[in-house]
Amino acid sequence: MLTIQRTGAVLGATVRGLDLSRPVSDDDFGRILNALGAHGVLHCPGMTLDMDDFKAFSLRFGDIQGSPIPGINAIGQGYGGVGTLSNLKQDGKYVGAAYAGQDWHTDMSYRDVIGFVNLLYGIRIPRRDGKPLGGTEFSNMHAAYDALPGDLKTRLDGMTASHGYEKFWEHLRVNKGADRPPMTEEQRRARPPVSHPLFLTHPISGRKVLYCNPGYTTRINELPPDESERVLNMLFNHQLEMRFRHTHHWTENDLIIWDHIGTIHRAVDDYGPDDIRLMRRCQIMANKVFDPAFRQIARAAA
Repeated sequence: MLTIQRTGAVLGATVRGLDLSRPVSDDDFGRILNALGAHGVLHCPGMTLDMDDFKAFSLRFGDIQGSPIPGINAIGQGYGGVGTLSNLKQDGKYVGAAYAGQDWHTDMSYRDVIGFVNLLYGIRIPRRDGKPLGGTEFSNMHAAYDALPGDLKTRLDGMTASHGYEKFWEHLRVNKGADRPPMTEEQRRARPPVSHPLFLTHPISGRKVLYCNPGYTTRINELPPDESERVLNMLFNHQLEMRFRHTHHWTENDLIIWDHIGTIHRAVDDYGPDDIRLMRRCQIMANKVFDPAFRQIARAAA
């Protein structure tokens, strides 16, 4: 029997009784969708997942994202889009995407079809003195929007923001020491900036969220550049206030499902190259969740 219990923090709920070795019923899947809209992050402890079950369940939410830049292979996505995040090496090469500690962002906001959910499954978790390392921190964008001053909500209502992959690329290259050249003109043409509403209506909760993030958002299109920079910096500082944040500390066989539309997140980079971290990941696009027929699954289970 599926049970969902909120954590009591500003976001998050614990899901028990989820068995992915068999198809998940529409009623249970609808309850999971509703919980994502309400709580943002779902923790499913004690899961035993093979790659096929993990992929099949992930595809219930939407299509798996391919390479961030068309024509360039995504790192670690060697099993039909199921990615590997790890600093583990075999034959001198990383078995998946090794970097962690990317600053605050939400995946795929730089795409015309934004991200809906990530599913991350912990296989090996680094520890030091018995304490788990490499946590994932989240911030609640429903709460961040609700807490904005009313006059600012009115002023910015209807505005859009640009999101660009190059901002993230340059951050890794310049500030994180990533061994990569600047993006080429061909790569920029393949992944141009896109615009999304600054205040987005969440397709499951029906509530407004603050849809911008320091990782990819570059400007508010309807404001002059200087004013856009000032307002964005204020919004970035606001959405990272501690009252909106919660950290998940990993244990082996944890499955975490989180909502990209209602949260932003970061990986906590507090472990070294000898502290092995191994996870499987599916990044799911929002190509289904805005469809009324898909949302009916959630409404039917409400």
